[in-house]
Amino acid sequence: MKPRLSPSVQQQLVLTPQLRLAIRLLQLSSVELEAEISEAVASNPLLDWTEAPGEDGPDAGDLPEAVQTAPEPIPESALDPGPEPEFDPWQEYGSRAASAERSDDLGQPATEDSLRDHLLLQLHLGHFSPLETRIGVALIESIDDDGYLRDDLDTLAASLRPELDVRPEQMLPVLHRIQCFDPVGAGARSVTECLQAQLRALADATPGRDLALLIVTGLLDRLPRLGLAELASQLDCSQEDAKVAVALVQSLDPRPGSRFGALPEGAYVRPDCVIWRHQGLWTVALAPDAQPRIGLQQDYQRLLGRTSGADAEYLRGHLQEARWLLKALESRSDTLLRVVRCLVREQAGFLEFGPQALHPLTLREVAAELELHESTVSRAVAGKFAHTPRGTLPLRAFFASGIETGAGGSTSSTAIQDMIRKLVANENPLRPLSDAKLADTLKKEGVPVARRTIAKYREALQIPASHERVRVASALAPAPRPPGSRPTAEGGP
Repeated sequence: MKPRLSPSVQQQLVLTPQLRLAIRLLQLSSVELEAEISEAVASNPLLDWTEAPGEDGPDAGDLPEAVQTAPEPIPESALDPGPEPEFDPWQEYGSRAASAERSDDLGQPATEDSLRDHLLLQLHLGHFSPLETRIGVALIESIDDDGYLRDDLDTLAASLRPELDVRPEQMLPVLHRIQCFDPVGAGARSVTECLQAQLRALADATPGRDLALLIVTGLLDRLPRLGLAELASQLDCSQEDAKVAVALVQSLDPRPGSRFGALPEGAYVRPDCVIWRHQGLWTVALAPDAQPRIGLQQDYQRLLGRTSGADAEYLRGHLQEARWLLKALESRSDTLLRVVRCLVREQAGFLEFGPQALHPLTLREVAAELELHESTVSRAVAGKFAHTPRGTLPLRAFFASGIETGAGGSTSSTAIQDMIRKLVANENPLRPLSDAKLADTLKKEGVPVARRTIAKYREALQIPASHERVRVASALAPAPRPPGSRPTAEGGP
């Protein structure tokens, strides 16, 4: 066999520096974006703040279309929070946004480290080689808000070329070490892998650990349908040991990243966009302060034509970076508006009638309608808020899982929770509705929901069980009068 060269054609995904910048800016909130742009303006002499195009700013031809065109004017009525809705499942977010309008503190709002920042800090503090660090950064950047790595390693390895030529088998050891970071299980590619990482992090002497590993490895999908006796038979152990193992599995966190990015007490949010009704139609626009206005610095641009050598090379490099940033900001605004407009089209009933009209909607459905990647939609809504007539809501509040109804349609979990809340609010306090009775009532209305699902939603709404509600009602009920007694005048004995 003689060595020979043969041409071949193949496709591979490559993330250019411009695309990396656009992806990074897309997932930033308005507050984070302002800090990012402030740093860019401070380090790049070709960037400068500008009020409005044509007013002491750069020439219109030097700016991208999104920066040249003034944003659509937003009426004052759209920015008026108006009366509080009867029920707002995101009242916590709305109250914090309202407190921002009354706050006298004009400094940086309180924030909490994101999951990405938390993992990157541990990565840089760990003992990793330069190559492993670069692989770790790429992996962490691909982890979603729930803490899962949705893309396979082959796709990630291909996206790093030609800047970093690595194989999936080189990335796997780094991924396993990231899964041992805090929170344990972040970076897992499935629920099973996430729970396995959390169990392996426990001490070997932890009661039920080995049986719990067997459960999450092979019996996790069937666990809700297996009784304790059948589970003990499958595990070849006593029912008491199986009960301990199930309790250990239930104590694990299937969404290790969910506790990051939540607003701390006393924090406030800044809306990224505004949604209001105009002439009977729902309208969407970027919030006035959602994107700081920047442009190219005219003086340095003129100087570029009169310099040569190293100075000209220095200015040309910063000019290219400035144009990339402006283009990335244009792409961010366009993508964010497209996603929010799609959410408004799909969830107009929710804006009109409230949570009960929220219908099932997933990231995949929005991505398919807009012809975007699912991860792009996820980044576009992460940490973003919209000012609506129903308060300031996170964009993720427009998404909801669905349950099939008896009529062949589907309803969202949020709508079901609202139905449960209203049924409990209207029940007889001395004869509260049990979970089974709530399930039967919803079934008669065409929403077949299991009793355990009712219990899960009831706990999410922080509604006590029926026996606890009847105790409270009994304690608040007036004491019965003794037989034969007559009501006395107010204030009498």
